[in-house]
Amino acid sequence: MKCTKEYRLSFTEKAKEILSRMSLEEKVYLMGGRSSVEENADAFNRPTADNHYNVYPYPAGGNEKYGIPELRFCDGPRGVVVEKSTCFPVSMARGATFDPVLEREIGEAIGREVRAYGANYFGGVCINLPYNPGWGRSQETYGEDDFHIGSMGKALVEGVQAHNVIACIKHFALNSMENGRFNVSVDADKRTEREVYLRHFETCIEAGAASVMSAYNKYKGTYCGQQRYLLTEVLKKEWDFDGFVVSDFMWGTRDTEKAANAGLDVEMCDTHYYGERLVQAVREGKVSEAQVDDAALRIVRTLLAFDQAEDPQEYPRKLIGCIDHIALAKRAALKSMTLLQNEGGVLPFDREKTKKVAVLGKLGNVENIGDHGSSRVFPPYVVTPLAGVANLLPDAEVIYYDGADGERAARIAKQADAVIIVAGYEHNDEGEYLAPTKENGFECAQGGDRVKTLGLMPRDLSLISAVGGANPNTAVVLIGGNMIMIEEWKKQVPAILLAYYPGMEGGAAIAETLFGLNNPGGKLPFAIARRESDLPQVDWNAEEVTYGYYNGYAKLDREGIEPSLPFGFGLSYTTFSISDVSFAVQGGEVIAKCEVKNTGHVAGDETVQFYVGFKNSKVERPVKSLRGYKRVTLPAGGAANVEIRCPVSKLTWYGENGWELEHMEYEGYIGTSSGMADLKSGVFSV
Repeated sequence: MKCTKEYRLSFTEKAKEILSRMSLEEKVYLMGGRSSVEENADAFNRPTADNHYNVYPYPAGGNEKYGIPELRFCDGPRGVVVEKSTCFPVSMARGATFDPVLEREIGEAIGREVRAYGANYFGGVCINLPYNPGWGRSQETYGEDDFHIGSMGKALVEGVQAHNVIACIKHFALNSMENGRFNVSVDADKRTEREVYLRHFETCIEAGAASVMSAYNKYKGTYCGQQRYLLTEVLKKEWDFDGFVVSDFMWGTRDTEKAANAGLDVEMCDTHYYGERLVQAVREGKVSEAQVDDAALRIVRTLLAFDQAEDPQEYPRKLIGCIDHIALAKRAALKSMTLLQNEGGVLPFDREKTKKVAVLGKLGNVENIGDHGSSRVFPPYVVTPLAGVANLLPDAEVIYYDGADGERAARIAKQADAVIIVAGYEHNDEGEYLAPTKENGFECAQGGDRVKTLGLMPRDLSLISAVGGANPNTAVVLIGGNMIMIEEWKKQVPAILLAYYPGMEGGAAIAETLFGLNNPGGKLPFAIARRESDLPQVDWNAEEVTYGYYNGYAKLDREGIEPSLPFGFGLSYTTFSISDVSFAVQGGEVIAKCEVKNTGHVAGDETVQFYVGFKNSKVERPVKSLRGYKRVTLPAGGAANVEIRCPVSKLTWYGENGWELEHMEYEGYIGTSSGMADLKSGVFSV
């Protein structure tokens, strides 16, 4: 990656020299965006492929006189929101790949498309951790585990910045609810803050992320865009962050003096509180000019570094939505497919013997690529599940029915050789939330948190109940951005495949997985609970919430609650064994080793996962925490020696004196999910 921190800092003196010649007004101009909601009302309220939010890169700052480039913003994270771009699977699906190498490739593809649009900034590295899986926007992040989120976010940052595009990590911090996001104040104790909600942000800063976006919510009573503790004390001083902070759009800046003094460097996407108001605040002594100078230095230094770095290639418009990028989107979808259940080996369906297929459910014929908020990508086309099946089986009769009448659906199912029920969610059920008000100019509500249920909708439950017993060759394909509970209905069908929101080629990936062209190797980036009461409870409209230390599989482990399916779980059309396990500490690293063997009859992928236990700790800690993983591809009968390395520093906990490493005996676990039945154990000492 060319634009490393060291490289960026080499532009410090040049940036200082430029700033020494600029007026206060010119420096403040660098700190504001120039795209208003009012000017783009139709794009927000009546979006089309040709006119939507971020249809062009949103500009901020810049000064041609002094050779300072504009900041040209493109949103994400499932692709570039500008115009019509490649639509990748949502981040949660990519989290299920457990493949940072693939995620870096996706980052590079996104970086190339950003550059092809003439832009230089990607605001789509979302690494928030969902306290509860009902968070409507959790499809934009990678899962429920901070280590996993950090490693995947790091890969995306590195890929994007390899093409001299500024990567922005968001939303800083403790942002994981939609309905109350503009008003809620989140609280957490210091250990929870550092170990659970900030550590993955620090991982991405260490990887070189050049920008950070603040969050809408409050933390400990103060809006995150005005939180000096987060933006200056932790980010800029403690973590030695050299880049700049932008506000979340439109409502992420609420007070000129408080935001500027907290360390918010750029107000996006329009200027309301900075600009003339900030100049006046400096004149009145409410904001020091030194504070403006620091922000301007960070902005200029970063923009110059990325502008003048040597490009690895050229960026013609033809890169946008090109064949290679679409193929990458499909490969990511294929790798994300997570097989949750396969009783009697009903999957894969036999392509040769299948003459009639029934695709049932409202979502079977919907272009369903995720929520319709700021992450919405408008691709040149979308393959639906129905189209994917029809394209794969051109000689078969493919029947589609939305399933409104259960008896009719059952009759169709009985006459088919294979039945595919597509169930789950779409943008109206979960996603970024905006309530209509006169003040914000929005005309209709959209998305939001999953307030009603973490399971399936009544329409889907009725369809599964009606059809489940009609045909033994039945599979349910789940669409959604986070955990969907299955206990209520899983015994009614033999097979369940989780497809998440699989992107523009998602229907093709679903069909190829169901019919055996792709062996599913995705792993759950979250645990699936048996009951909603097993999860942290959240009032999605609360004005005050406290986040506890435990969530997801860590909470279930600590309370001795068996999940429906554990974190990291995923079946395959083949089988694997783990043997020759060992754990050792050498050169500041914990080294976990094992042999993984494909014991089945077809090639497949397995993700070997390394967890660390803290039974001997002097403080209460998780039963076990993920500290490494590696995805491997093996032919039938093939074997590989897997080595996973984890820095000893990743074993620390946060105490009164900062990060503390305990010198004791730790438990090591290595296997194919977080479930104890899928792990082999040992010990090592630090």
